[in-house]
Amino acid sequence: MSKANLADIVRDCQRLLRPETFKDSDGAVNGLQVENDGTVTRIAAAVDASLATLKLAAAARADLLIVHHGLFWWPTFPWTGKRREMLALLIKSNLAVYSCHLPLDAHPRLGNNAQLCAALGFRNLKPFFFEKGQFIGWQTRQKISRLELAKKLAKVLGAPPLLLPGGPAQCERIGVVTGGAGDGLKTAAKEGVDTFITGEGPHWTHALAEDAGLNIFYGGHYATETFGVKALAATLSKKYRVPWTFLHHPSGL
Repeated sequence: MSKANLADIVRDCQRLLRPETFKDSDGAVNGLQVENDGTVTRIAAAVDASLATLKLAAAARADLLIVHHGLFWWPTFPWTGKRREMLALLIKSNLAVYSCHLPLDAHPRLGNNAQLCAALGFRNLKPFFFEKGQFIGWQTRQKISRLELAKKLAKVLGAPPLLLPGGPAQCERIGVVTGGAGDGLKTAAKEGVDTFITGEGPHWTHALAEDAGLNIFYGGHYATETFGVKALAATLSKKYRVPWTFLHHPSGL
């Protein structure tokens, strides 16, 4: 059985993703969140770190879990109840947790945005969606009907997206930012796209999309953010010759 050193894997992740160069969401902790005994024999990847995905990782006999949404998003509260159960499971299963949020959205090769663009066949990508001091998404110029783009998204994401048809029936300039970027609709409009693909957004974006002349595709926060952790886990698996698996635990959102 192949073994890898946890510290080496974490060092590679930090070098690839450069989280220190990002201003992320308040409370997000990018990097190693939980350590194990220092050895990795199997990697698991999931969108979210939760008691459910920790149990799936333990059942898969993984000793490293890579996630997009980590264990820490707000000040630590008492580790009681379900939180204590998580802690006990982490220790009993010798499970390390590595989390990366915005840097994994924005990475030009492994990122959620880049990977979704690749899955949709988008080429000649240019930086898009300036947020927190840098571009985190990608845009492309491509002529495609709204209907055809909806079909492509449904195939790639596994379910039909929600369409707010505020823009032209023929899409020509398309921007992609996965996750919950719907509340950044004004940024997308300002940067000149006619079609915006993201995961989810608030109710008021319906009227704003009409006013701004934008097509909005909401593909689901979870569904649009499975790509990055898969790409990172596959890259590490290949380098360190340890198996990896994706833990599918959809939120439906």
